[in-house]
Amino acid sequence: MSKDIISTDKAPQAIGTYSQAVKHKDLVFISGQIPLDPASMEVVEGGIEAQIRRVFDNLSAVCTAAGGTLDDIVKLGVFLTDMSDFPQVNNIMGQYFSAPYPARAAVEVSALPKGVNVEMDAILGA
Repeated sequence: MSKDIISTDKAPQAIGTYSQAVKHKDLVFISGQIPLDPASMEVVEGGIEAQIRRVFDNLSAVCTAAGGTLDDIVKLGVFLTDMSDFPQVNNIMGQYFSAPYPARAAVEVSALPKGVNVEMDAILGA
């Protein structure tokens, strides 16, 4: 079984035993992205909206490294520590994506790495 590892310095480097993304056949599986600045590897400041934007920027960078864009995402997973932040996700997502939008799931979780409030993973149609 063949798999290609996708990596870019434009998104945060893996902070564990995983790859930023893995391509298998015509799909790219993008690992969960949290709002880390790729240069400093620190959580961005500025509240939930800044965190959401940074996550979309990180996802976009990995999509680009895989030869695609956010609009090539077929499935987006959104993980929030507070579901009341979902309207901001929806609003900001509309600024980053064009119709037709990907399938999406959004769930509230009790905690995320580094104490952030949002994490997203994705499947990209290559």
